[in-house]
Amino acid sequence: MTQLGLLGGTFNPPHIGHLVCAQEALAQLALDHVDLVPAGIPPHKQIDADPGAEHRVAMCAAAVAGDALLGVSRADVDRSGPAYTVELLRDLRAVRAQDELTFIVGGDMASSLPTWRDPEGVLALARIAVAEREELRRADIAERLAGLDGAAERVRFFDMPRLDISSSLIRRRAGAGQPVRYLVRDAVAAYIDREGLYRPAPAYP
Repeated sequence: MTQLGLLGGTFNPPHIGHLVCAQEALAQLALDHVDLVPAGIPPHKQIDADPGAEHRVAMCAAAVAGDALLGVSRADVDRSGPAYTVELLRDLRAVRAQDELTFIVGGDMASSLPTWRDPEGVLALARIAVAEREELRRADIAERLAGLDGAAERVRFFDMPRLDISSSLIRRRAGAGQPVRYLVRDAVAAYIDREGLYRPAPAYP
């Protein structure tokens, strides 16, 4: 049985913070592997300045290249239409029946778990690993989730260093012609530059 972590997101683009989160989950939760799961069509919001799912998958592949403990899953991208987490996990469970799934989220997303579609179904399908820094915040999240069946056994916390990096910052810098090296893996920076991603559309007279 493989202890498989799943780190979902738009990854537009994937940056060092995402990789540190995956690394800390691997180390602290004794996972065997973590897959980045780029979103296909999020059910609740549009993806800002989306270059397209295939570009985001390719950037994720570039981000994890050379690390045997990290990979990329197309499970969400290859679905038709918007996918809720519970549906994604059901699809993954169907093909990974022998594996223990751990869905990795940030504190804000964990706090909203009671509002997700079938949150107890989510907890039945996967553990929830919450990346959080402050013990007080953890207590607040645990209290908010206390009413969900299985939350006490299926929600775990791990420490995440504070890294003030966001995909929106990287998009702005790339669009302004500023360097993004060291905020993303070199291969991701090269991909953004090669494909001309996040640059403003040319102005025509």
